[in-house]
Amino acid sequence: MDEIIGTAHSTSLHGNQSSCSFKTAPTALFGGLSHTPIAGTAFAATEYTLPIFSDLTVYMLFGSMTILLCAILLFFRYRRQIDQKAADLSIANARLQDEVAYRTAVQKELQETQERYELAARGSNDGLWDWNLLTNEIYLSPRWKSILGFSEKEIENTLHEWFHRVHPEDIHKLKKDIADHIDGMTPHFQNEHRLRNKEDEYLWVLSRGLAVRDDDGVSTRMAGSLTDISQRKKTEEQLIRNAFYDALTGLPNRALFMDRLQMTFIRGRRKKDHLFAILFLDLDRFKNINDSFGHLTGDELLVLVAKRLKTHMRPDDTIARFGGDEFAMLLNGIREENDAMRIAERINNILAEPFLLKHHELYVSASIGIAISTPDYQHPEEILRDADTAMYHAKLRGRSCCLVFDKSMHVNALDRLELEIDMRHAIERQEFVLYYQPILSLNDQSVIGFEALVRWNHPKRGLLLPMEFIPLGEETGLIIPLSVWIIREACRQMREWLDDPASDPSLIISINVSPVHFKHPGFVDQILTILRETKMTPEQVALEITESVMMENTEQMGAILSRLRDVGVKIHVDDFGTGYSSLSYLQQFPINMLKIDQSFIKRLVGHGKDLDIVQSIITMAHNMKLNVIAEGIEKEENLKALENMRCEFGQGFLFAHPLNTEEAEKLILAPRAKPQSWEDAPAARGELQPPTV
Repeated sequence: MDEIIGTAHSTSLHGNQSSCSFKTAPTALFGGLSHTPIAGTAFAATEYTLPIFSDLTVYMLFGSMTILLCAILLFFRYRRQIDQKAADLSIANARLQDEVAYRTAVQKELQETQERYELAARGSNDGLWDWNLLTNEIYLSPRWKSILGFSEKEIENTLHEWFHRVHPEDIHKLKKDIADHIDGMTPHFQNEHRLRNKEDEYLWVLSRGLAVRDDDGVSTRMAGSLTDISQRKKTEEQLIRNAFYDALTGLPNRALFMDRLQMTFIRGRRKKDHLFAILFLDLDRFKNINDSFGHLTGDELLVLVAKRLKTHMRPDDTIARFGGDEFAMLLNGIREENDAMRIAERINNILAEPFLLKHHELYVSASIGIAISTPDYQHPEEILRDADTAMYHAKLRGRSCCLVFDKSMHVNALDRLELEIDMRHAIERQEFVLYYQPILSLNDQSVIGFEALVRWNHPKRGLLLPMEFIPLGEETGLIIPLSVWIIREACRQMREWLDDPASDPSLIISINVSPVHFKHPGFVDQILTILRETKMTPEQVALEITESVMMENTEQMGAILSRLRDVGVKIHVDDFGTGYSSLSYLQQFPINMLKIDQSFIKRLVGHGKDLDIVQSIITMAHNMKLNVIAEGIEKEENLKALENMRCEFGQGFLFAHPLNTEEAEKLILAPRAKPQSWEDAPAARGELQPPTV
């Protein structure tokens, strides 16, 4: 460093003032450091005047400066440390605040979750349980206890309080389901069982839970819920009952019957010596009861029939109601075919006893078809089908009949199905034809009208009589279009004959009406339409209706007959004497004529019971100013007896068989004496004399 020359002006040290002028170099001040002045610089030879210090003073000054410098350095160093600490503290404080905020949020969320869980538990109405598997201690919540009707203090928190209340039939499965879950065999625990409540009644409950496992997979704790499902169980039981049991009688329905038949059928295939049978029952004339007394009475009767059948049923057998008045019985473990027949006969004996209803005493019988299990059956539906077929054939034989199925019945069933198919096309193919049987006045044996009788000119089977297809038509509903055709064709043909000047203008046409068609809602309107279309005089049309039909629903029948009477149509009671009505009861209906059933007429020989019956019917009819037609006159002695009893009209093979259109027309146009009209008959005039027999 350049040499510095200074001049001391004044100084004061320890109270002394001194000043000097000197030329020196910095080396003299700073420890004798050697330094060569730099020529040509500003400091090369500058003269200063400085205070004069002693060496001690200089060193003390230098030390103070050094200390001050160190202090300053330390200050800044500690300042930096303090600033760093402050920054770290600020960061830590921020982190602490974040942690506090996080913990606060977590605690709030936990509290909300707990409140939500408690609300859900209360809302679900479930009881809670918590089971320590290590100590075998369990906690049962107040709601768990209240489900059973207990307060919190009434029962303890022990497994015994749970398990000893479980229904004996349910405890084994409950413990097994718990053990399976604890052992890790199921992902969760769930079991439905019955618990005995405070009133010693069993409630259905659903228990669910989940096990907590340690690192080794060992279950240490298990917690869950308990739900009262009694109402749900009742609903399920009701749904099952509705699906498999008849609502009216409480008997199994077709679905449950078929399920049990399927199991019995499988057992029979496995055990060749296992024999079973099906009885198919159909109550006779049940429809008449419904129509006569109403459906409420019919339902009441069905309930009593079901109860009586069930009471006399064997423990291993099943009885079901298939609908309407049809029942089926599955007889298990019979030894032979005769066993089934004996049971069927016993059923009819049971049903023969009167049924005492609230307002009526009724009698019923059943037509029963029987099918016995054989190795030939491949499906359970086949044996049921054959029992139904046998029942149909039993019904054709009359009331209270039992028949065992044989293969010929199946052939007949197929034949009947084929006939039904043919019948559906017969009208449009114009295969039906009408024949006309003359109705004569027994006074002079002149023709006063015809009864229209339908025949089916089948392309393969030939000419079929009504008994061969009318029942099928009534069963399938095909009778409605057929009956409409018969009435229209008979009216058209009679109108055509009446338009011939050579014919008798007072002739009538008598037409049999099916009960099914007569009760059809549009029956009267159809009659009026036909009369209008054919221009047939209503007074020359007589509709024949059986007495049993008129007795089925007297109010409905009365309304229909009154409408027909108002337009002038005549009403004849057909097959009188075969039903359960009386003349006095029939008097309430607007009828014009009685037709005595041919079964009585054919037995009119000499003196006997049938003669007395016919005489009584004719006498009572005349007293009511009703004319009488005798059907089925085949012998001269029949005719003679009827003439002596003053019977007005008759028909039968003695006079003429049913005639085709051409033959009937020849009879109409043949010369003859003036016939007696309906209105001119003695009964109508009230001029009958006492009969001579």
